[in-house]
Amino acid sequence: MAAGQKLKLLRNRRNITGREVEQASERIAEVKGDKRFRISNGWLAQLENGASEPSICKLFSLGVIYHANILDLLRLYNIDVEDQEKYESIANPHLTQLLPKTSAADGRLGEELSIEAANRATSLLSEVAPRHPSAGDGNGNSHIAYGYVGSTDLTMYPLIRPGSLLQIDTSQTKLHTATWHNEFERPIFFIELRGGYACGWCELQGNQLLIVPHPSSPATIRRFTYPREAEIVGRVIGYHTRCVDAELARDSKQRSTSA
Repeated sequence: MAAGQKLKLLRNRRNITGREVEQASERIAEVKGDKRFRISNGWLAQLENGASEPSICKLFSLGVIYHANILDLLRLYNIDVEDQEKYESIANPHLTQLLPKTSAADGRLGEELSIEAANRATSLLSEVAPRHPSAGDGNGNSHIAYGYVGSTDLTMYPLIRPGSLLQIDTSQTKLHTATWHNEFERPIFFIELRGGYACGWCELQGNQLLIVPHPSSPATIRRFTYPREAEIVGRVIGYHTRCVDAELARDSKQRSTSA
C-alpha cells in the first residue's frame, strides 16, 4: 500500500475529515507561529492520492492530529532514523567507524562484507549476533564484534588488505609483553581513536600507545596518549581478506579483455 493511502487509512480510523485536519493544523501552525505546519484540505487530498509528499513540518502536524508517532510516519516514506548509522559507512567509505547492530541482524553480514567491503570503511559492529540478538557470533558469545578494514587503511597491508572482514574479541583488551615467533602469532588489535578507528599491532610505551603497521605497508607508526586518545576495542581473532588487490584484479581483467 502506498504511503498516501496508509495516511488516508489512519485518518479514516480516527474518523476525521479533510476539513477537520485543516482546522486542527491551522491551530498548530498558529501556536507554532509557522504556517508551514498548516495542511489545507486540497493538499491533503493530493497527499493521499500520491501526488505530493509531506514536509517534516506537515508530517509533524499529521502525527499530532492522527495520534501517530512521527517516526512511524517517516517510515511510510522509507525513512527510518534507526538506519542512520547503517548508512554512515556508505556515505563515508574512507573513514574508520562503528557499524550499527542491525547490519548483521538479518544474517547477511558475511555476504555483505565479502562482496562490498572493498568499497567501504574500516568499521566495527560491536556486540552483535548475526542471527540472534543474544549471541555475538551465533554461538552465544556476546563479546564477539565484527569490523571492516577501510578502503584507505593500509596499516596491516598486505597481511590484512583494505576491504577485509575482521572478527574481534572484545574481552581481550589488555596489552601483554609476550614472545611471538612470527607475524601470525603477534596480536592484532582494533583500536578506537578520537573520531575514528584503527587496526594494527600495538605497543605500549609509558602512556603512549603505538599502532605499528606491517613492515611491508606504506603506513607509518602512529602514537596516541593512552587511554585518553586511544582505547583498545578488542583483539582481532580472525579475518577474511582478499588474496588479490581489487584494483589489480580489475586491471588484469581489462588487459585480458583488450588482448
